Amino acid sequence: MNKFIYLFILIFSLVNTNSFAKENIMILELKYGKVEIELYPEKAPNHVKRFKDLANQGKYDNVVFHRVIDGFMAQTGDVKYGNTNGSDFNLSLAGTGGSDLPNLKAEFSEIPHTRGILSAARSADPNSANSQFFICFESSPHLDRQYSVFGKVINGMEFVDMIKKGDSNSGSVPDPDKIISIKAK
Repeated sequence: MNKFIYLFILIFSLVNTNSFAKENIMILELKYGKVEIELYPEKAPNHVKRFKDLANQGKYDNVVFHRVIDGFMAQTGDVKYGNTNGSDFNLSLAGTGGSDLPNLKAEFSEIPHTRGILSAARSADPNSANSQFFICFESSPHLDRQYSVFGKVINGMEFVDMIKKGDSNSGSVPDPDKIISIKAK
């Protein structure tokens, strides 16, 4: 009888671990291909929740990559001014808006800003992240423990590399690429 109980517990644990893992995998669709992202709820639970909530509501769909600096990062997520299908779309303001939700408190961790990391964009105030985020093209150690890391690209980074780059100083992109969609796997 005890063998059956242990077997049941083992199977139950494996099933729950697998479904939990799938809950934290998101698919970012770009015109170049699909990008698989693993989220880190144990490191940045509030940022992961916000990202998943906005993605599940379709808020990131059609949002431009308004700031893209070659060799550094691609920034997106301005759901107010950066959504090409939104009534407030304004490319010159993209990067200054966010969602209607309150800003998030910083959730800094020891995770380094290496290639493929997703981190919350913010103003000078560490507690000002809202909906915007960036994906690192290369390691950026000067950002470590200064920005809230909440995920990492685990497949499809070659498609992120193809995102149209902006001005080498400001990163401003005159005719930017955009997110087609972000969905749970």
